[in-house]
Amino acid sequence: MPASRPTVPSGRRQGLGAKRPLAAAATAAALVAACAVPASAATGAEAAESTVSRGVTVPAFYNPPAELPSANGALIRTEPLPLGLSLPGLDGKPLPGTATRLMYKSTDSNGRPVAVTGAYIEPTADWKGGGPRPLVALASGTMGQGDQCAPSMALQHPLTLTGETVSVGYDNLAVYRLLSTGAAVVVTDYVGLGATDRLHTYVNRLDQGHALLDAVRAARAVPGASVTPDSRTGLYGYSQGGGASASAAELQPSYAPDVELAGSYVGAPPADLTEVMKGIDGSALAGALGWSINGFAQADPDLREVVEANVNATGRAALEDMSTMCVGDAILGYGFARSSRWTNGGESLAEVIAANPRAQAALDKQRIGTLEPAGPVRLATGVHDDIVPHDQARRLAVDWCRKGGNVTYEAVDLPNLGDKILTNHLAPLVADQGDAISWLTDRLSGRPAGSNCWTMPLQR
Repeated sequence: MPASRPTVPSGRRQGLGAKRPLAAAATAAALVAACAVPASAATGAEAAESTVSRGVTVPAFYNPPAELPSANGALIRTEPLPLGLSLPGLDGKPLPGTATRLMYKSTDSNGRPVAVTGAYIEPTADWKGGGPRPLVALASGTMGQGDQCAPSMALQHPLTLTGETVSVGYDNLAVYRLLSTGAAVVVTDYVGLGATDRLHTYVNRLDQGHALLDAVRAARAVPGASVTPDSRTGLYGYSQGGGASASAAELQPSYAPDVELAGSYVGAPPADLTEVMKGIDGSALAGALGWSINGFAQADPDLREVVEANVNATGRAALEDMSTMCVGDAILGYGFARSSRWTNGGESLAEVIAANPRAQAALDKQRIGTLEPAGPVRLATGVHDDIVPHDQARRLAVDWCRKGGNVTYEAVDLPNLGDKILTNHLAPLVADQGDAISWLTDRLSGRPAGSNCWTMPLQR
């Protein structure tokens, strides 16, 4: 089982399946543009500390130091981050802004210090709303589990396409649209995505909520940043990012009382992982099931014991292979796979976990909706979403409303675009993005939000 990933200062770490060529290998050379990650090995001093994941060099910047600061959100290191898509402005300033790569300290789900990477972008556009320039902490949607999939790397290389991995920085569009409003943006890479000391703990409620809140603290400390503790702060996330922003909104009062939230956008949140596991098993994004199992096996002994006892040799090889994949290679390699092929008894992984009370209890601890969210929240979910099921997302809105949360619920009603092929999950991301950013911009400008919880009995 891929339980941990220690930094390999002098080596070229590759996953079990990293040498397996993808179907795109024959055309990769022709398609890799200037914005794509170079697949060549690092040389000289950098080679002594860099790692390689599926043919992509992960810079030495992403190797955490042995000692971490004590304060959550404290900066560990920064460096300039060239944006892959940038234009010179008329006044000489780059559009849409100037980016800084970050490493900062957070606390993981076991209460231990952890280094998290990310990026801060200072926008060129002026903020025209009320008050000082605001800050949006953006939690990316699913990118994968390999370090080369990190959102901060996707800002520099929007397209990563080699013979071994495929990654697209699709959330860059939301980043750039937010920057165009004059708001600054900080992006978290989450725990273990980018940072080379461990596996990414995919959809871990505490890990991703902490990482997002600590990104706000880190952004305030970036040299030259115009945001301050007085800047209004918003959260933005869809899919995995929706779960992260939902978790952060719940955890803010206890974990980060200094990070007051003006508003949080929660799109297609995986609030109930038991239901989400059923949605992704056998879908185009079946690889995400492997990422969640890998992450929880690393962080939770109860789940790890069950996985080790029930996963067969085929499943172990698949989990190891997926641990270094991005979304593109997971779709190509494991699209529509059934987890029943990975277990000793032929049950799905969800059934294996449900049959073990300790494992199910560990998964239940990941449930979002047990706490009232801080500040106003806009929760959007596609009514035909069959990857992150609509019903469990709607239930989160109901749970929050019952706890007295200020919730704006939006059921995105689009035509059914095909079962289990991601279209019903991705279409609401695009269709709702403009409204989501407008809603969040209003909150950052100080305009109050009205809850529509009273309409929930009538909403789909």
